[in-house]
Amino acid sequence: MARRNPSEDVRPSVHVSIDVPDLEAGLQFYGTVFGFVEDARPFPTMAILDANNVTVCMHEKAPRTKSSPSGEDVRRYERHWTPVHIDVHVRDLDAVLAKVRAEGGSIEQEFRTQGPKPVAFCSDPFGNGFCVIGERTSRGPSVATE
Repeated sequence: MARRNPSEDVRPSVHVSIDVPDLEAGLQFYGTVFGFVEDARPFPTMAILDANNVTVCMHEKAPRTKSSPSGEDVRRYERHWTPVHIDVHVRDLDAVLAKVRAEGGSIEQEFRTQGPKPVAFCSDPFGNGFCVIGERTSRGPSVATE
């Protein structure tokens, strides 16, 4: 991996895309849980979200549609492995996990003391995986699963 060279003027801007089967439901989940704010709606099926230090492009895509003509895989919104996912760093892990549950997401595993910060492996109501990482905690060891 290349090390950052401070003398370079041009670095790419990175955005994250999330596919959901229902754009309004996706906006509701990510807005309520993480406070993502809609900035623009360039198309009826696409919203640009301000996620604090990253831009999220949320796309409404129907289940069973192909993401690429060269591949065979289709979109599915049951829980699926997500090799690239978002890590959301929060101040109050417990409050955010309560919102994840209340909005229809799942907390699959929690690790409170196994690393430098507590983390929860989660999924949204559409099967997309993400991690919620809290601030350092002084709680005792625990691993919880749903």
